[in-house]
Amino acid sequence: MNYSSELKKFLTSQYIYSGARIALAIVIPSIILAQFGLLKEYFLFPLGTSFVGLTDQQGPFIRRRNTLILSIFSFFLIALLASLVKEFPIAVYLEIIIFGFFFSMIGVYGLRLATFGSIALVVLSIFIDGHLTGEDILKSTFIFFLGCVWFFVIFMIVSKLQPYKLASQVVGENYLELADYLRIKAKYYTKNPDFNELLNQLITQQIKIKNHQEDTREIVFKTRQIVNESTTQSRILMLMFLNSFDLFDKLLTSENDYKRMTQVFGDTTLFHKIHDYLLAMADEITNLGISLQSGLTFRQITNFDNELKKIYDDFFDHRSQRFSSETLEDFMMMRQVLMRITEITDEVKTIMTVHSQDKKLAKSLSSGLDYSKFLPKEEKMNLKVLFSNFSLNSGHFRHAIRVTIALLIGYIVSRFEILGIGHSYWILITIIAILKPAYSTTKHRNLLRLFGTIAGGVIAYIILYFVKDPGAILVILLLSMILCFSLLKSKYFWAVLFMTIYIFLSFNFLRPGNVNVIFKDRILDTLIGGAVTFLVAYFILPVWEHTQNLDLMKKSSKSNLDYFRLIMDHFMKKELHDQDFRISRKNAIIDLANLSDNFQRMISDPKNQQRKLETVHQFVTTTHLITAYTASLSQYAKSGHEFPEIDFQNWKIKISAELLRTSSLLFQQDLDEQTRTESHIKPEDQVFDLLEKRKAELENQAISNERTFTVSHLTEIKNIRELLALIYDVAKDQRKIIEEYRIYQSTTAKQ
Repeated sequence: MNYSSELKKFLTSQYIYSGARIALAIVIPSIILAQFGLLKEYFLFPLGTSFVGLTDQQGPFIRRRNTLILSIFSFFLIALLASLVKEFPIAVYLEIIIFGFFFSMIGVYGLRLATFGSIALVVLSIFIDGHLTGEDILKSTFIFFLGCVWFFVIFMIVSKLQPYKLASQVVGENYLELADYLRIKAKYYTKNPDFNELLNQLITQQIKIKNHQEDTREIVFKTRQIVNESTTQSRILMLMFLNSFDLFDKLLTSENDYKRMTQVFGDTTLFHKIHDYLLAMADEITNLGISLQSGLTFRQITNFDNELKKIYDDFFDHRSQRFSSETLEDFMMMRQVLMRITEITDEVKTIMTVHSQDKKLAKSLSSGLDYSKFLPKEEKMNLKVLFSNFSLNSGHFRHAIRVTIALLIGYIVSRFEILGIGHSYWILITIIAILKPAYSTTKHRNLLRLFGTIAGGVIAYIILYFVKDPGAILVILLLSMILCFSLLKSKYFWAVLFMTIYIFLSFNFLRPGNVNVIFKDRILDTLIGGAVTFLVAYFILPVWEHTQNLDLMKKSSKSNLDYFRLIMDHFMKKELHDQDFRISRKNAIIDLANLSDNFQRMISDPKNQQRKLETVHQFVTTTHLITAYTASLSQYAKSGHEFPEIDFQNWKIKISAELLRTSSLLFQQDLDEQTRTESHIKPEDQVFDLLEKRKAELENQAISNERTFTVSHLTEIKNIRELLALIYDVAKDQRKIIEEYRIYQSTTAKQ
């Protein structure tokens, strides 16, 4: 691992940038108030700043602004109402029920409002017993309101000063994830690779790339400044983002028969040179991503042309020694690999040219795409959507009930005097932070929260015991706050650890000498909150991942069929628009990533809920292969070359029929006999005849030492035919997997 690059990636990321902004917005007013001896009296000011700051999720400027405005007034009203009714137990329980359910249900409108709803419940938890507002409720809540407004002011100033910052950072993140994907690909060119493990790593990385691309789509396509402005910077950002899709497509299409290649070339220097070259290219893509994140100038280190020439020279030297009619197909396979690597190299070089701020190239950007078709689907903000989810069939409804019940139980437990709990808020905050719609996520976060709290508490205890200088403690507090807010999305354990440290240090500033009480309360509250969360998540309307398997399989099966048919139509010279191709590819990749993500979460469910885990895993694997092979096929379809030697019409009928058989099983539809017959059609290709003819020629003539960098037509049609055969074989395997899956479901239903 390159620790220098990893550090740069983190320090230039949107997470550290956002975390530093929130932390400084909190700390600077706190220092000023402390200088005048007013921090204890105005402690609610930085508290309001922190809550509103946490609702600022990445996305288009207008949505972020509107969410912050909504947060300011909602949090103020919640704090005021909770403080006013604190003396009336019935009213307190009613507000827990009403607010708990409502602010959990608004998650139907997307992740942004789901986050807002969670923070709103944290505000309720903080003010529920009135210990922060004191006697003068109006004054205290108004100070809290001003703190909320302060972050909005900071947000508006920063957004005006750096309008492209977030877009640059998220586009840069795309390239960082693509570089990691390429590093996994490079591992295939090592001695004795673990193919199953590498495939799992690729699928996991595809999920990350898909999530980043979905977030980036919304920011880039929906940010008016990026789409409509004619500035060089906005156009280059758009072009860089579009090219990141093309690069991912190239990486996805570099799917090969790695087992065969390892057997034939595994011990050669050629294999090791390919491995090293791919790693060098990944490092350059990483540096490009860091440059985009930081805004600094990118400097290319590797000379791709020279390094690629060395690989080709090694290939030709190896070919001159071992090439014969027997090894013809092996060298054709390796030649195809080199062609794919060359295409990836060309794509990376194009991206670097764009990033070099070539104004002429930027101004010529005119993709002709309808960007609205590439955006993630969102629910419209109307009551119909909300009320349509008032059903036990809705995951949002079930989650809202779980959150409400957990908050009620947590609050009731906190009132038990025998436990000696000073305030209930930390139990409730723990429940809100841990309890998520998926049981697997809840279980994982529960453990991270517990261990992070204990570790953070111990570290904070040691700091307060040995460090007496207030300035040093303040520096540690600021760093902990920045790291907490920076790691909250990606590294939850570390975020909780640093959160615990800065909370301990904050309370020590306000009430010096109470560290033992704080330590005991935080640990006890976290244990209680974690226990309540686990019990509610397990027993109250749980949503197990296996219940979503079938729907995700259906979507993935359909999108793969549509993607394959579109590519085959292009081979048969039917008109294909670039936008149609991009949308079809996007749907196939997103549905594959969603299915893969569902399987990975399923692994964390209880053993008795891991229904047909191995079967689902096999379906995920075959879906990945069909998508990857189809993507590889698309490169030939878009090349503009003619391939009359291949019977595309019958291949389309044959493979479509096999994919339809799988879909019919998933959708429980009757399949006509014609489709079964079509799946056994034998396409009339001429590839084998031409291949045998070429082998015969090699038997009767001297081997040429001519070094040409173009791939022969025979190599192209051989690889196309092999890809079609691979897609068919995998589709047939997938159909058999689903036949077993449906038999299991039928048996389970009868029981």
